[in-house]
Amino acid sequence: MERFSGKRVLVTGAASGIGRACAEHFAQEGASLYLCDMNAAGLKAVADSLDARVFCSVLDVSDATACTAAVADAVDQLGGLDVLCNIAGIALTHHFHEITDDQWHKILNINVSSVVYLSRAALPHLVKSKGNIVNMSSIAGLMGQAYTSAYCATKGAVIMLTKSIALEYVKQGVRCNAVCPGGVQTDLAKNFSAPEDIDFSLMSRYMPLGEMAEAGDVAKTVLFLASDDASQINGVAMPLDGGVSAG
Repeated sequence: MERFSGKRVLVTGAASGIGRACAEHFAQEGASLYLCDMNAAGLKAVADSLDARVFCSVLDVSDATACTAAVADAVDQLGGLDVLCNIAGIALTHHFHEITDDQWHKILNINVSSVVYLSRAALPHLVKSKGNIVNMSSIAGLMGQAYTSAYCATKGAVIMLTKSIALEYVKQGVRCNAVCPGGVQTDLAKNFSAPEDIDFSLMSRYMPLGEMAEAGDVAKTVLFLASDDASQINGVAMPLDGGVSAG
């Protein structure tokens, strides 16, 4: 199956985890790719492993000027743009009263501002191609979570950005959707750390009910939303959490 044959796709956070899985699945389905990440070595390793037309950019997604330049370069290299996947993100576990200004601004800029910068730059090109945007949110954007207030705030903001963009550009043929994973087996989860004195019973309600998802499971959902198979799906925040947010 090559749903993306002839399609031009930009993926952020592509050096590892969900971003890498997305790049791999898009390549398998015929897409030409423009991959972005801060990890230059990881980005090169991913690009070298793909049997596809691939361009790369070492990108700090919190830098507005750099994001605008990356989209312009992607359009120049690929000859246009059909899909933007805003996958890059970070997590933070903390006592709310202890979060520093620097921590707050860092997670806000990477998780939310980057979506604004990249989508803003990409939309004129996506209007031309009748393309779409897939943003990475989280079940943390759908339900409150203890000790992750900053992360919840940013992922909730991504959902509202998604819905607003979807409504504003629907008559111009552009769709915008978000994926909301629960626990996923990535380096982000493996490197999870939290203050030693937190009450883990307050976190149990949003722990996986079964096995954690693989990055590839999330990538398959991203590709579905980016494909013509989802032509009537617009402005959704799709849970991918094994039922955690169901009740």
